[in-house]
Amino acid sequence: MKEIFDTHAHYDDSAFDEDRDELLKRLLSESVCGIVNQGTNVENSRFSLEMAEKYEGIYAAVGIHPELVSESSISELDEIRRLASHPKAVAIGEIGLDYYYDIPKELQNKVFSAQLELASELSMPVNIHDREAHGDTMTFLRKYRPKGILHCFSGSAEMAAEVVKLGMYIGIGGVVTFKNARKTVEVVSTIPLDRLVLETDCPYLAPVPFRGKRNDSSYIDHTAARIAEIRGVSKEEILKITKENACNVYNVSL
Repeated sequence: MKEIFDTHAHYDDSAFDEDRDELLKRLLSESVCGIVNQGTNVENSRFSLEMAEKYEGIYAAVGIHPELVSESSISELDEIRRLASHPKAVAIGEIGLDYYYDIPKELQNKVFSAQLELASELSMPVNIHDREAHGDTMTFLRKYRPKGILHCFSGSAEMAAEVVKLGMYIGIGGVVTFKNARKTVEVVSTIPLDRLVLETDCPYLAPVPFRGKRNDSSYIDHTAARIAEIRGVSKEEILKITKENACNVYNVSL
């Protein structure tokens, strides 16, 4: 059974240039039923849609990543809106806030707000990046109340509870297998399973025992095994539930 649904991937990354097609064919013929490749700018959003057209199990999110915002980002949203009309575009993403890097916060907030408004206008879910910006991220979520996923969740269990209360999903990846993942383990221990989705953020954040290597969607099997251990259920149940959740949030049928 193909039960792995990777809700957040970057197969457009140069790390996959040498074997992208071979790898995706293998993954989709073996354990992976669905992948949502995330756009980070207009060009990568187009690339994600090209992959989605090529492979039945691949879908695309289209959007502008906070690390790539510029003064031209607002005008580029007309093209993001056009790309979002593609039948295999399932979300506006990857969007959000990143205060780790020295990128003007005012500009990030402006572009994030505009993309949340676009998602609302199009009745589409979002895939949100939140790095060292928990307070402002929550302010936006409370204001816009979008449907979607807070990806690679790094906040507290209390924050996760509020995100869930707002109707969103929590994205968990390989970090939960790391030895220092105390906060992530606490989040996984407490959130309702019907609000959990799995992801890779590949090629980054490969789970143990592949930490530091190139990540891919098949490694979600290890993430699911660790979550199953934490929750006291079977890995198969975690994969089944998270697949159903991913289909619900992205409105796809498998």
